[in-house]
Amino acid sequence: MFSFRHGMLRAFPSRARPLAIPWTRVGPVRMLSVPPQQEKPKGAKTPIQRASIGPFNVPAAVLFVATGIGLYYYFKHEKAKLEENKKRKLENQAVGRPRIGGPFSLVSSTGHPFTHEDLLGSFSLIYFGFTNCPDICPEELDKMSTVVDEVAKTHGPVINPVFITCDPARDRVPLVAEYIADFHPRMIGLTGTYDEIKQACKAYRVYFSTPPGADPTSDYLVDHSIFFYLMDPEGKFVDAFGKSSTKDEVLGKVLDYIQRWKNTGIPLSEANAKEKAATDGRPTSNERSLFEQPSSEPSIPPAVLTTEARMV
Repeated sequence: MFSFRHGMLRAFPSRARPLAIPWTRVGPVRMLSVPPQQEKPKGAKTPIQRASIGPFNVPAAVLFVATGIGLYYYFKHEKAKLEENKKRKLENQAVGRPRIGGPFSLVSSTGHPFTHEDLLGSFSLIYFGFTNCPDICPEELDKMSTVVDEVAKTHGPVINPVFITCDPARDRVPLVAEYIADFHPRMIGLTGTYDEIKQACKAYRVYFSTPPGADPTSDYLVDHSIFFYLMDPEGKFVDAFGKSSTKDEVLGKVLDYIQRWKNTGIPLSEANAKEKAATDGRPTSNERSLFEQPSSEPSIPPAVLTTEARMV
């Protein structure tokens, strides 16, 4: 330490003492100026609180929504994949079945054009016969109609009952409409020209033969296959049932297949082909001969042919 005495500087040892600072009356000194805190309104939220939604903040909420959308499309894609696999499995079970069914263009018992596409979306039971058939056709159509009603008790109206004539020379639209009215209210009857009926029968592997030279105004029998076919909602063949098949056998097989179809989750529409043809605005057929009484002109084929030549 150093000390001034008599104008001279002299060093001398001494204990350390605090340096005395003269006191001035300037009042207290504020080292840091802080504005006074304003009192918050009751219930007011901070910016962080305002950016929060319940237990989530905004980024978490956005992530949550994005994840939800992603999961929705993921499960939608997986469901479609599962349906496709089930459908493929169902189709694989049909390997080896005959190629029955295909395009046709006929006229309905309501007087409107009708094609194979009108049957898509629901199941169909299709029978080929003729209105003058004395016993077999009515028996088979009764059986088919009973199956349609029994299936409806479990699955609703998912089957279109269809009658296609193989006697176009006599079975004009009014006669077909009158004939099918005795069997089922939803049954759709189809007729057409000889060539159109032949094409439909060929698609379904149906044999029919009209006596050569027969007078359409007379009474004669048409030889034809005695089957009705179960077609699926995509127009593909499922099974065929002959005269020896009982109602219970047919019903059991039809119920089983419809249930398997439903299990795949593939859409299945209400069977309303008859109502749709009459009410969807399509014009009536312009084939006037199909609405007239049969003429006395000989049927087609006009000459005696071998059975093989007359098979279609």
